[in-house]
Amino acid sequence: MMLSHRVGQACHVLVLVLCLSAAEDFDWSANNHDSFYYGTFPNGFSWGAGSSAYQTEGAWDKDGKGLSIWDVFTHKKGKTFLNDTGDSSCEGYYKFKDDISLIKELNLNHYRFSISWPRIMPTGIRSDHVNEKGVKYYSALIDELLKHNITPIVTLYHWDLPQVLQEKYGGWQNISMINYFNDFANLCFERYGDRVKYWITFNNPWSVAVEGYETGEHAPGLKLRGTGAYRAAHHIIKAHAKVWHTYDTQWRNKQRGMVGISLSGDWGEPVDITNQKDIEAAERYVQFYIGWFATPIFHGDYPQVMKDFIGRKSAQQGLGTSRLPTFSSQEKSYIKGTSDFLGVGHFTTRYITQKNFPFNRGSTYFSDRDVAELVDPRWPDPGSEWLYSVPWGFRRLLNFIKTQYGNPVIFITENGVSEKMMCTELCDDWRIQYYKGYINEMLKAIRDGVNVKGYTAWSLLDKFEWDEGYSERFGLYYVDFKNKNKPRYPKASVQFYKRIIKSNGFPNQREVENWKMKATETCSTSNQLLAADPLTSHMEMVTEVVVPTVCTLCILIS
Repeated sequence: MMLSHRVGQACHVLVLVLCLSAAEDFDWSANNHDSFYYGTFPNGFSWGAGSSAYQTEGAWDKDGKGLSIWDVFTHKKGKTFLNDTGDSSCEGYYKFKDDISLIKELNLNHYRFSISWPRIMPTGIRSDHVNEKGVKYYSALIDELLKHNITPIVTLYHWDLPQVLQEKYGGWQNISMINYFNDFANLCFERYGDRVKYWITFNNPWSVAVEGYETGEHAPGLKLRGTGAYRAAHHIIKAHAKVWHTYDTQWRNKQRGMVGISLSGDWGEPVDITNQKDIEAAERYVQFYIGWFATPIFHGDYPQVMKDFIGRKSAQQGLGTSRLPTFSSQEKSYIKGTSDFLGVGHFTTRYITQKNFPFNRGSTYFSDRDVAELVDPRWPDPGSEWLYSVPWGFRRLLNFIKTQYGNPVIFITENGVSEKMMCTELCDDWRIQYYKGYINEMLKAIRDGVNVKGYTAWSLLDKFEWDEGYSERFGLYYVDFKNKNKPRYPKASVQFYKRIIKSNGFPNQREVENWKMKATETCSTSNQLLAADPLTSHMEMVTEVVVPTVCTLCILIS
């Protein structure tokens, strides 16, 4: 068995070296949009929900916390929708016990949250100062979860870099971040590792790199086109590997935990699955997305297609070296195999076709790929402008990961849907449909042999949505941000998700349809109590929501 595993790894390397399609085992033509599958998940499958520090905690300057790049970014006018900030957000810092009671109510097995680096190291540098109040906060959160038999899954970096490290060193553009991040991770292992057994180094590094250092939509807001994203990603991959090795050599024997990374990836489907150019473009799209990080971590180097395309375009620009940095042979072997599990965040799908971008118009991460993204106008689009509901893409992505990376242990770390509306709406029928479809496609992927061990609904609460402020809501629980106490109210999807968890899947058609009916009944009463916004708010909402629910229409009429 061990020999065949090694041979498999060698084959992967050979495929990369020969510049063949890195996904030749993946069947691009086998896109089965088959019917709903009634069945259950394997015994021991873990159900959860997630959050992140900056999006939910608030208390941005309390109890010795230092500034993060998001504190500074959101305090500049024009960076977020309506100049919203995460200063108070859900007040999760003060309400964590209340939130754990919601988690308990849902019967979740695990809860995913992140540790704010500047909350426990105000400057980001361990030798400067460790903030014991911040350390105690996360310790209390972990203890409370364990008291209720809820497994903590802890993310070390969910985008809130200490501002001092950005100002002094340029943040992830600078190689010194690797050691600073390792010191921070080591402190977390030291203080919490006796109780935390699942660690995620980075959440969605694609977003950190591209939106933080290429487009500037996210903190720190830099627009280093064509180079910034690649340099940031390079340092993040090396920082991830260093932290994995630190845990492996110093803590694993004592603590018996696992260290992984959470990578987000949209699925890219060829516009025409019989057209080789479209297939190559779709694969390139996925390799430039999730493959950018997963291929080094599982195989030791960047996807060959990234090296080829960015290298060629750099040469056309007259550059002596590629804008994509390179790993030394020592770094390749150091990085390869540094994930005990792969966290997968997934929300949506695009159709992909070939599109040539001339190099003389300036190079960016997006033009380097030579692809065009398309959507089907029939796909439901209830919230974020980028988020279309395409459940079958989830199964495709999971099968792609299985063939590319040797069928790793997978935890779904983010999956969910938003709504973009001005009024209160608890009857979230579209979210029920989304979860039903996506969770079912994950079940089909497990039946295909994909090694998925757990699922994390994104997210537990409505929260601060980065540059979109509070205009988009992903939560299972509605948060009233206008009320200083930030009360939480269950949406209909809470009842639906709860029943999926209780049945560990989808027992039969009749029962599943009954769940939906009961969930909608529960929310209708609560909805009427909450629908106290002015009528104008409700009227505005109609222009923004593609599929208003029956309950929304009831409120509008009332």
